[in-house]
Amino acid sequence: MKTIGIAWPEFNEGLTYNDIVSPSNSGLTLIQFYSSNHTSSAPLQGWLQRIHNGQISMDGNTVTDPNTIIRVGSKLVYHRRPWIEPEAPFLLEVLYEDDDMIALNKPSGLQVLPGGLFQQRTVLTQLKWHSQKNDTPAQGQILHPAPVHRLGRGTSGVLLCAKTKHAKACLATYFADGTSLVRGKSEMNSDVGVERKITKIYRALVKGIIDNNEVLIDKPIGVMRYPGVAKGLYVALSSGKPALSKVKVLERDVEKDRTLVQVEIHSGRPHQIRIHLSLIGYPLLGDPLYVAGGQPECFDSELVEDFAEDGGYQRPTKPVPGDCGYHLHAHEVILSHPTTNEVIKIIAPLPCMLKSLEEANQEIVT
Repeated sequence: MKTIGIAWPEFNEGLTYNDIVSPSNSGLTLIQFYSSNHTSSAPLQGWLQRIHNGQISMDGNTVTDPNTIIRVGSKLVYHRRPWIEPEAPFLLEVLYEDDDMIALNKPSGLQVLPGGLFQQRTVLTQLKWHSQKNDTPAQGQILHPAPVHRLGRGTSGVLLCAKTKHAKACLATYFADGTSLVRGKSEMNSDVGVERKITKIYRALVKGIIDNNEVLIDKPIGVMRYPGVAKGLYVALSSGKPALSKVKVLERDVEKDRTLVQVEIHSGRPHQIRIHLSLIGYPLLGDPLYVAGGQPECFDSELVEDFAEDGGYQRPTKPVPGDCGYHLHAHEVILSHPTTNEVIKIIAPLPCMLKSLEEANQEIVT
């Protein structure tokens, strides 16, 4: 088994955030600019702390007076100090690799792209570090492999990454085209995959006993305001975008009141499986966020004004999408190769919790 991964350093490298003052912001004070333009990063008092700490520079000079007037064209830089990111795994199993793409088995607990507290401890960083250890990219290759889709931090399994510009564009088109084909399919016998160049099959463990052997969930997903999630939380929403999930029951455990299912998604909305299964009354076992009806238990849209040590918002007391604990695994991806058009099947081994009794027994025998 080939793996990639380098152990995380204790501290990350910090970050810098650049702004060029526009005409509409010219004449504002420094604190007015940051407290009005970057409210999702920190409350007013948090930005004041950052300015007093010398973390803001204007045209290369540190500014500690929050009432400094800014002018059009000036370059503002916020220097976010290095911090210890939450624990995250770093080893990634390589499931498939050629000159165009690499498929990884992402472990639960590892974020795909930078966001929030995870700016270094991501799949993207490991891909970058892996590339730096190898030869300079050949002509047509991108600087380092890049994921072409996302998996939730708590979700494990197949993650496709492109190694060339052509592969990146092609795979991104596969995902986009697949989602665009979802137009209110409503019957189980509809051949919704006939035109798709990529198929994604997941394994999940849900709370409760699903009676029907197959369920087609055709419900839109949209965004609502939610504390601790700057861009809003994805939920089941009638005004949202089309989303289609095909659920197949694999095993029912009446004694433990849970069902093992296979889910094929025909669109790629964020947290789609978690939302859809909770919507029909069978949330993922251990999911701290989507517990009923495709939405969190309680919406509290008020932002907490207390700020953390670095000036940003305190970690939300309510669950957020990146919280783990649920059982969801991207088990299988079938796709047309971006260069050869050959059909490729990539399988990520199942975690123990997501194996049927028959699969577990077969493993013992072999």
